[in-house]
Amino acid sequence: MSSEQTLPETAGPRPRRLTYAAVLAALEGLALVVGGAWMLVEGLAGDPDDRQSAVTGGVTLIVLALLPLLAARGLLARRSWSRGPAVITQIMALPVAYNLLQADSVAIPAGIALAVVAVIALILLINPATTQALGIRGPGRAQDGKQ
Repeated sequence: MSSEQTLPETAGPRPRRLTYAAVLAALEGLALVVGGAWMLVEGLAGDPDDRQSAVTGGVTLIVLALLPLLAARGLLARRSWSRGPAVITQIMALPVAYNLLQADSVAIPAGIALAVVAVIALILLINPATTQALGIRGPGRAQDGKQ
C-alpha cells in the first residue's frame, strides 16, 4: 500500500459523516451475515424445498458480507480504497430494495429500510467532507498537494 491511501493521524478527527457511512456499511454487512447464516441453518437443519440452493444461498450471502464489512473497516481507518466498495455495496442494495418493495408481503418494510439506508449511505459517501477525509483527489488533481 502506498502512503497516499492512508491519511496521517495528524490530519484531524474523522468526520461524523465518514463514521456514519462506515456504521451503515457495517450494518448491511452484518445483515448479510445474519441472513446467510439463517439460510445456511435452514438448509442444513430445516426442511427447505431445495437443500442445495439454501446452503449455496447462505454461503453466498456470508461471502458477500465481506465487501461491506471490509469497506466499513477501511472507512473507519480512513483508507481511500474503501469508498469504492462501500459505494458499490449501496448501488447493489438499491435493486434488492426495489425487488423487496415489489413483493406483496412483510418484505416491503425491509425494502423501505434498505432503500433508505442505501440512499443515505450514498449521500454520506459522496459528500465532499468524506472525500477530503479519505484523501481522494478529483480527476486531474493527482499532482496537486492539496485540494
